[in-house]
Amino acid sequence: MARTVVVVPTQWDGVLPAGAVPVLRAADEVLADATVPDDIVKAVSAQRAEPAGDDWVLLTTDSAHPALRDADEVVTAPRPPGMALLDAVAVMDRLRSPGGCPWDAQQTHRSLLPYLIEECYELYQAIEDGDDAAIREELGDVLLQVLFHARVAAEGAEGFDVDDVAADLVAKLVGRHPHVFAGTERIETAERQEHRWEELKRSEKQRESSVDGVALAQPAVALAAKLTSRTARAGLPAELLPDGPGVGDRLFAAAARARLAGVDPEAALRTTARRFIDDVRAAERSAREAGLDPHALDAGAWRAHWPAVARRPD
Repeated sequence: MARTVVVVPTQWDGVLPAGAVPVLRAADEVLADATVPDDIVKAVSAQRAEPAGDDWVLLTTDSAHPALRDADEVVTAPRPPGMALLDAVAVMDRLRSPGGCPWDAQQTHRSLLPYLIEECYELYQAIEDGDDAAIREELGDVLLQVLFHARVAAEGAEGFDVDDVAADLVAKLVGRHPHVFAGTERIETAERQEHRWEELKRSEKQRESSVDGVALAQPAVALAAKLTSRTARAGLPAELLPDGPGVGDRLFAAAARARLAGVDPEAALRTTARRFIDDVRAAERSAREAGLDPHALDAGAWRAHWPAVARRPD
């Protein structure tokens, strides 16, 4: 006499948990609750019923089914990492399909561009803030953009879908890590892997210039840093980097010096900008507490209420 629950995956692909096979074979009768799809019920010759007594085998997709508390044995299929991504793809499919969301259905690659940029920067800020909950949420929002664009492409003339996107990524990662997946090389340091990655990418894409493929749409400071690192790998002497009298030249030179020193100038500038924001708000708050209108401060008031820590040199 035994009470056994077999929890089958919600997205059944025709394969039951291996541990369920002997259980189902030995059972005189197999029960299935209302959550189990009809094709599973038919495949295992189950009966639609809830368990009763002390000898039963129940199929369910409900991982919180009440029968689990009384079961002598629970058989489940291990859920591999990434299974929830299938749920996300299914949700996007539902949103874009007839009867789904009108707003989602009318979006295009171009109409989604502002959201792609916004979500990436919100993730960037969450990482800067060290906010784990926000990082988790914003990663989901960035993932949504990937799913959205892949779904738009699947419906259009682009000729690819989310599986093609994932397959290309797998091929890229495997191809650019031969020391991991092929065992044909030895890479001892992260720096050597970074150089090897660029070598393999240049070969794959048949690039003619060291600056081919640099994204020009990125922020200007980050762009200057990327161009500096790319040309430095190509052996360009530092004195040939822009360093003229113009504002653009001076900004580029500052970003280049930072990059060559191993500092990310984009992150450094963002840190300074965010510190400045904090200082402005602190001064305005101090002025408000002193009975002043923070929106009508003159230069003297700003100096009087400016945070003392901000006056100290770095």
